Formats: sequence, structure tokens, C-alpha cells
Amino acid sequence: MMHVQLTINQRVREIEVRPGLSLLHVLRDELDLTGTRYGCGHGICGACMVIVDGVATPSCRLSAEEAVGQSILTIEGLDASGTLHSVQQAFVAEDAMQCGYCTSGMIISAVALLMETVRPSEDQIRAALAPNLCRCGVYVRILRAVKRAVQ
Repeated sequence: MMHVQLTINQRVREIEVRPGLSLLHVLRDELDLTGTRYGCGHGICGACMVIVDGVATPSCRLSAEEAVGQSILTIEGLDASGTLHSVQQAFVAEDAMQCGYCTSGMIISAVALLMETVRPSEDQIRAALAPNLCRCGVYVRILRAVKRAVQ
């Protein structure tokens, strides 16, 4: 076991972990931040996206020790003020979910884009969401939601 200090949702968390344990497993199993989902385990589905130092990152591909010293934002950290983030509000307004499994990863990817680009084009939105898979196929509603959040 090793001791790591992680900054998650603007809060420093100290935890003992096995070397090589993914950030995804630390979030879900050790810190009970279950909004970040396990999907493929290979970083290709987007279900486990978190924002690491401003960049949407698959948490299954990042070990806890690699995350030390970086600022990590999860879906739970978006409503720090007690209200839904504008992207979350837009997803609700556009009914941009079906089963909901991919939703947190999609929202995180959209938020990371908006942190970098205030008024992204449709092509930029599509590129930011490309790493995220929606098995239910509600991409049109998801795209509409992100565009709504930009307005």
C-alpha cells in the first residue's frame, strides 16, 4: 500500500492505495464518488471521464499516483454551489439521456470543452464528445444540450 494525497473537487483527500490502482477505482470504491462510471476499462468509452487540470481524462487509464498534484473534477464537483451546472441543466432540458450510463462522462467532456472554449463550434463540440460512447444513441439530443449550454 502507498499513501497518496489527491485534490478532488477542490478538496484534498488522503488515502492508502495499492500501487497502480486506477483513479476510477479510487473514486468509486474508496471515496464513494460513484457518478464516474466503469465502462470498458481501456479509456475508449468515456463513461469514466473526469477533468484533470482542465482536460477531460478517462480515469480508468490514470493511476492514483499519477493523479497526485493535479486538480481532479468529477461529476459530483459540478454542483458545488448547490445548483446544477449549466451543462447539467441543458441535459435535463433537452432530455439528453436515455439509460443515463454515459451521461456523466458526456457532461464532463462538455464542461472541459467549455472551460477551454467559451463559444465552441458544432465541430468542436463533436470532437470533444467523440471519445464518449452512448449505447442508446441519443447523440442528437446530447449535441443539442451542449449547444444549449453554450447559449
